[in-house]
Amino acid sequence: MAINVGILGHSPGNGHPFSYSSIINGYSDAGLREAGWPVIYDYVRRRHASDFGVEGLRVTCAWTQDAAVTQALCRAANIATAVASPSEMLGQVDAVIIARDDAASHRRLAEPFLEAGIPVFIDKPLTLDTVELDYFRPFLETGKLMSCSSMRYAWELDVIKAGIADYGQLHVLRGTIVNDWARYGVHMLDAIFPLVQARPVAIRALASRHQSLAITMDDGTLVTVDALGDAPPIFRVDVLGSRCHSQHDITDNFSMFRRLLSEFAAMVEFGRPSESAETTVWVLKTLIAGNRALQTNQEVSIDDAQLQAVV
Repeated sequence: MAINVGILGHSPGNGHPFSYSSIINGYSDAGLREAGWPVIYDYVRRRHASDFGVEGLRVTCAWTQDAAVTQALCRAANIATAVASPSEMLGQVDAVIIARDDAASHRRLAEPFLEAGIPVFIDKPLTLDTVELDYFRPFLETGKLMSCSSMRYAWELDVIKAGIADYGQLHVLRGTIVNDWARYGVHMLDAIFPLVQARPVAIRALASRHQSLAITMDDGTLVTVDALGDAPPIFRVDVLGSRCHSQHDITDNFSMFRRLLSEFAAMVEFGRPSESAETTVWVLKTLIAGNRALQTNQEVSIDDAQLQAVV
């Protein structure tokens, strides 16, 4: 099945439009080298030709807020058509990838496509607002919307998923990231929550020089996330159980992006919710509750109906 995809938007410091499109379409060596994303160019050019292409997807249209960036994206990833506005993609594409990570823009960009029945992938975090989450939730549950961090699909975590029973009783799952909770906390929540059956109950901020949060799960397991701010790159998951413990650094961007895009392709082709739909709701509720915990310095309950401070 051929699936024509439109790619929308870009955010400063986020090269996902270039990485996603290059993985799907293949890439122009000169175009990607000159696009200004040396890290992406470096890991893409190390891959074998057979690693490119994703289950019938083809990026055929592109739009960003800057015409020069759009043209660079089209050159880098062999995209045929640059459009002047997102609405021009309606009727031309079967699916859309919104590759901006500024949550405030997501509903505005996605709504015309979702309301037209066009499946959408939205870069993380989907939203930091409970009202918007209520809007997005039916689309997540009916297989019209997917949104998560690619770290949900990191192969470095496969060994944990396959052998989670070997850890015995889980005591602590710890995630460590750079930058801030609001934009990067989603990486660790998406990495950790799929590893366990438990659901988050409450979250509190810990006294620290950086943003550090502790999440209580409904089985008593503790999940901690440390967002180190301006620090050397790190995306790490530690698992500590009664029988064993392990540490996992997540470094293979190409593979986790490709896995994520494959899951999106399956959602589009078969019209079913992605495996991430339910987890996405819990991740976002936890992310929103964590923002409130940081603002109020109170423990905040993570409730399916509402988010409230625990007095």
